[in-house]
Amino acid sequence: MKSQDMRLRILGFLCSFACFSRKYARVIKIRKGKYPYALDEKGKKCYYSIMANNIEINANIAKNLIFYRKAAGLTQAELAEKINYSDKSVSKWESGNGIPDVYTLIQLAELFGITLNDLVGEETPVHTQAQLKTKGLHTLIMLLSSGIVWLVATCFFVAMQFLNPGGHWWMAFVYAVPVNAIVLIVYASIWKQRLLNFIAVTILIWTSLLCSYMTGRFVSINLGNDYEGLWTVFLVGVPLQVLEVLWVFFRSLFRKNKKIKEQLRTETEQTEQTEEKDGE
Repeated sequence: MKSQDMRLRILGFLCSFACFSRKYARVIKIRKGKYPYALDEKGKKCYYSIMANNIEINANIAKNLIFYRKAAGLTQAELAEKINYSDKSVSKWESGNGIPDVYTLIQLAELFGITLNDLVGEETPVHTQAQLKTKGLHTLIMLLSSGIVWLVATCFFVAMQFLNPGGHWWMAFVYAVPVNAIVLIVYASIWKQRLLNFIAVTILIWTSLLCSYMTGRFVSINLGNDYEGLWTVFLVGVPLQVLEVLWVFFRSLFRKNKKIKEQLRTETEQTEQTEEKDGE
């Protein structure tokens, strides 16, 4: 019912605005000095009613668009690219100085996994059902993929224990850790889960070094060589970890600067639009 009422409200607004535009298009030009007459009382009431409704809808769409864009982890430029618009248009919508057309509103609702009522309504939910389903699906996919990695490691261990008992086949589980980390890194990069990506890369660095150390130790034992100096392989992890921290820091700094530039550009556009309106 709410969705139907909102659609009827939008349709009524568009019809009223169209009728008003046809009837009073010439009258509105009075501020430019082209016509000597003004709106009558009925026309003024119609005009102010439509403008108030227009401002309310603009504010609702701007508020909800900002919320759902940030919830999706998109910048204005990234959202504009997905719907084939310029980032200036998205900035204009989010500042309340305009609204998308009906087709674009439907496209945005489908992109965010919400209804049209959620996008133009007055109330903004904290977490949408679609977002919760998406996060749950991502978690399930990562768990299943990790389970496959450990299943393969377990099958290899059981098979080798049966074919050649007494070997160091438990190393299969050690090697499964960096492989699992690689799987998590791939999914975290796709779904932009930065914290998980950082943790998975850290695990990959140190478990890879551990695998190298264990492999080198067993090879040295079998060849009768000394393996006491193999512990130095862990020193390689120190600069790798430092590089990862620096990479995350500068990437976060770059994103903050990008957001600041977008905000400054939005404020500049709003100032220019305000000056244009004042000039008129």
